Amino acid sequence: MAMTLHVDIVSAEAEIFSGLAEMVFAPAEMGEVGIAPRHAPLLSRLNPGEVRVKLSDKESQAFFVSGGILEVQPHVVTVLADTAIRAKDIDEAAALEAKAKAEEALHDNSGKIDYAKAQAQLLEAMMQLRTLDRLRKRNS
Repeated sequence: MAMTLHVDIVSAEAEIFSGLAEMVFAPAEMGEVGIAPRHAPLLSRLNPGEVRVKLSDKESQAFFVSGGILEVQPHVVTVLADTAIRAKDIDEAAALEAKAKAEEALHDNSGKIDYAKAQAQLLEAMMQLRTLDRLRKRNS
């Protein structure tokens, strides 16, 4: 039996996942990190993107996080996400619409737009779509 670590993924709304895993992959601020049991303690901000929890050689679960904090202890990984969604539950139509609205806002030259907010919304929509695309490729 492979060594495992306990993983908790929570958002402000709810606990999204709690269980044992062999490995966790997350979009840390310094780049994607892979976390195995006995990993050195780590505290990092998370970028919007996919958190993948490898349950076994044959099974993994993917989640989209909009940002947050990653805390790693030798046998515990905690993801405190601003927003977290199971990848399979991402609403592709809503993400495409959000992406289009953000792109439209960024092209608005009236000066009435918060460009930082529009860029953040665009990044979040693009990362949701990328997470969904990765999930589809893994399942095909």
